[in-house]
Amino acid sequence: MTRSGVILGVTFALVAIAAPRYANAQATNLLEAESIALGQGLATRNCAMCHAVGTSGASPNKLAPPFRDLHQRMDVEILGEGLAQGILTNHPAMPEFRFAPHEVIAIVRYLKFIQARQSAQR
Repeated sequence: MTRSGVILGVTFALVAIAAPRYANAQATNLLEAESIALGQGLATRNCAMCHAVGTSGASPNKLAPPFRDLHQRMDVEILGEGLAQGILTNHPAMPEFRFAPHEVIAIVRYLKFIQARQSAQR
């Protein structure tokens, strides 16, 4: 086998090894992006009447913290547990919410995403 044949063979072998990993990474990124989009939609539909749910803007209810700042008040993973079990608060204006497990994951991913974007903007 010639030297160029060996190089070509090694190149094909490396591509064959790397391609599935790259495809898996792309699929994972796509699934995460879809999950974040679901979380954004859930936050917008259920929470935006009181909370600022994006990376900017004020909350319509002055007592409701913006979602982009929640990490300063609590661990958003713990908030996820509350979303799954039903969030109960000390004030009657906030309704009780209960979400399915995949929705909880999506909301937590969205919260982490907007907090990371907010940190990057600073």
